[in-house]
Amino acid sequence: MSTCFAWGIGVASFSRSGTMLDVFFPKPVLRPDAALTAALIKSPGLGVQQIDVAALNALLPSLPETIAAQLRPLTESRTPIVSVLLQDDAAIGHTAEAYLKLHLLSHRLIEPNGQDLNGIFAHLPTVAWTTRGPILAEELPGQILEARLRGEHLEVQSVDKFPRMVNYVIPAGVRIADASRVRLGAYLGDGTTVMHEGQVNFNSGTRGPNMVEGRISQGVIMDSGTDLGGGASTMGTLSGGGTIRVSLGKNCLVGANAGTGIPLGDRCTIEAGLYITASTPVTVIDENGELIKRVKARELAGGSDMLFVRNGMNGQVQCRTNRHAIALNEALHANN
Repeated sequence: MSTCFAWGIGVASFSRSGTMLDVFFPKPVLRPDAALTAALIKSPGLGVQQIDVAALNALLPSLPETIAAQLRPLTESRTPIVSVLLQDDAAIGHTAEAYLKLHLLSHRLIEPNGQDLNGIFAHLPTVAWTTRGPILAEELPGQILEARLRGEHLEVQSVDKFPRMVNYVIPAGVRIADASRVRLGAYLGDGTTVMHEGQVNFNSGTRGPNMVEGRISQGVIMDSGTDLGGGASTMGTLSGGGTIRVSLGKNCLVGANAGTGIPLGDRCTIEAGLYITASTPVTVIDENGELIKRVKARELAGGSDMLFVRNGMNGQVQCRTNRHAIALNEALHANN
């Protein structure tokens, strides 16, 4: 074996009953080189391994300094330390593996749809994310009562399988107005702005710079210069998108309360309030308004320079050449 798929050492949280709730990986590594792989296989070993501080101290000298510097603070940890070394990119079989793969996405080490995430839901417990950290959902009522009896207020931020991304990873060069709307496992490229109503699911995201005022569903990625308007949405394969993988190319605009269930190439626009699904009947017209053909929208999937509008007279969805590609407002969207 020359190299492995991915590796990370992190700090784990467990429920009172012993269920692993999450793992925080300060410095995940995608495809460690042959020398590092050999050292890791020797100790701690393949798969998920719980290690102690002594084992971590013994490992640090064999790591590149850029990695060791990030992991050295873990030697002061009073909570369990977990190593995850994935030989191959295979289906997820453990909670720690799920968290490592989510970290790879949010650290921009791998793009959405670039790894095997099968099994992720089965291995992520439903967790109450609170001001005291993760609590297993079924243990929450008892811990709320205990807090009240101590005169404390335990605030529950959500009950979900996925936590907020910013509690684990804050990518450089991004703005996020409401952190609760971006899940761990989101991929946000440099220059991305997520406004208050923007939402980015795991295994989805932007290459940056982008403006996100709508919903980016699981599996969807937006290329640079594209704007997803207020209330707009993209259809993911988890929410009825079938087998079509939706993506948006460069310099596209999906207007307010609009959406797409087909992939778009570069410089495409969908007018406000218009939702294009794969089965939407579309009338394709030329620059003079003359009919070219009538098709289902799926036949236009991936095309560039398309402008989708609804004819105000007859209600038909029309597609014609887009002569006005958008450009993001550089001053408004600056993230430095």
